[in-house]
Amino acid sequence: MSDAEDETAAATEKVAGKSSARRRADEIKAFRCKNLIAVIENPSDMRNIGTVIRNVNALGVEKVYVVDERHSLPDDWQEMRERKSLSKTSVSAVKWSFVRRFDSTDDCFDHLEFHNFTSIVTSPHVKGKKCIFLHEGDFTAFTKLAVWFGSEAVGISDRAVQRSEMCVSIPMFGMIESLNLGTSSGIVLYEVAKQRREYQSKYRLRDKRGVRTNPLPTVMAPKPR
Repeated sequence: MSDAEDETAAATEKVAGKSSARRRADEIKAFRCKNLIAVIENPSDMRNIGTVIRNVNALGVEKVYVVDERHSLPDDWQEMRERKSLSKTSVSAVKWSFVRRFDSTDDCFDHLEFHNFTSIVTSPHVKGKKCIFLHEGDFTAFTKLAVWFGSEAVGISDRAVQRSEMCVSIPMFGMIESLNLGTSSGIVLYEVAKQRREYQSKYRLRDKRGVRTNPLPTVMAPKPR
């Protein structure tokens, strides 16, 4: 094969790759959970950000916010997308998921509340705060919802608990009573996204208004091999 033919073949393959990615983006659009944001508060290990972004993208969550007081991440999303460490740990999901950083917990809450988001935090039961187990929650009750996750080192902050609507925890049944951030975020976001996707499939508006004549699908059929 000549050099010209090599270049043509490479260009064709690149176009085909973009076309395939665009088709996939169009296919998953209807499954994305609108107005659902995952928030990571001061992660102690930057690799955990990539893991959560991967979970967010795979489960159809709309956005990721990161409270990053140490300024470990750039402010610009495009710069994040080009950062190799994030791309590797997220398996390139950072290229397809919107990520925004905040300087502090209060800055993030201020932004969310300005845009009418309700926040819930993942934390063991806290005295004086409404607390539920994950399976007990109705996560379709909130038009706009942000789900907060604390760092593996110290968990969610007292300030985040104070400003949140309630605490949500995963029931534990073993000698070990904790999960790593990647696992816990995957479990929680799966349940929250599943509920909200089922709601979106039946209704176009809040308060069970705008019933769809033809419900949207809630799962994607596996690709044939």
